[in-house]
Amino acid sequence: MHYTGTIWRPPYEADSLLLEVTTGCTHHKCKFCTLYDDLPFKFRMSPIEDIESDLLETQILRYNPDSIMTSRLWGLSRPHPIRRVFLTGANPFVLKTDKLLEIAALIQKYLPSVESIGCFARITDSKNKTDEELINLRQAGYDKLTIGVETGDDAALSFMRKGYRSQDILTQCKRLEQAGIEYAFFYLTSISGKGKGESGAKASADIFNQLRPFLIGSNMLTIYPASELYQEIQNGNWEEEGELEKYRELRVLIENLNITTHFAAMGASNAFQFQARLPEDKEKLLKILDRIISRSDEAELRHYRKNLPHL
Repeated sequence: MHYTGTIWRPPYEADSLLLEVTTGCTHHKCKFCTLYDDLPFKFRMSPIEDIESDLLETQILRYNPDSIMTSRLWGLSRPHPIRRVFLTGANPFVLKTDKLLEIAALIQKYLPSVESIGCFARITDSKNKTDEELINLRQAGYDKLTIGVETGDDAALSFMRKGYRSQDILTQCKRLEQAGIEYAFFYLTSISGKGKGESGAKASADIFNQLRPFLIGSNMLTIYPASELYQEIQNGNWEEEGELEKYRELRVLIENLNITTHFAAMGASNAFQFQARLPEDKEKLLKILDRIISRSDEAELRHYRKNLPHL
């Protein structure tokens, strides 16, 4: 299999086949992000020959009679059919529709058991796709995209140089919904900065409540010295929330959400991990956060954050 640099995937894609079709990020301007700094280039699409080679390798390893017989000799159970493929890279959905359809056709050629294809996506990735193209992509299997919207706070989106505004989130996600493409959000707690987290959470809830994400995943902003945001802090242009302030922000977000969705704080950036369904488990989540806020030590949480080697 061809893999370049660190491979990132959402926790809920753990059972998916990870197929490299792009490497890096087309935007690569967010001030807080260091995820793709280990690459010597900004963005690259994989050669279609490499993609096909990886699919053939997977087919042979998973379905070849010799592989099945070897597994039996070793007392291993027959592998389950692959149902889902996750395309790696920061935003493979930016690829032109004909290229995405070509990749989907190759997946079906080599792995006909696959039912859906997911990937990370930027809000801007669907702007250059027509409504008809989005429908065609859904019919080809693209579904349950993961979008790092981060926040609905326009001031934070602008300062962090995300490249879109909250209105773009509404417009593009409604287009995905009309095409039948489901999506999840990543929310970045603390992106609004010290003293502004709760207002940023309310602004985000206002946007999210107008949409239908199947999941909202919360990550806690963790600032590394290599990031541009770290330099902004050193220059006095931005100040990070305290650790308990981050949890108060998260509480405000959950309190103001009134949509049906799954809420999860499961990544390594979260010192406390939890998940539940909204709205039925809202009070349960609020009580969990109340306990964290009232019983946790700021210094201990800060120690966790400062010693987090990577996300």
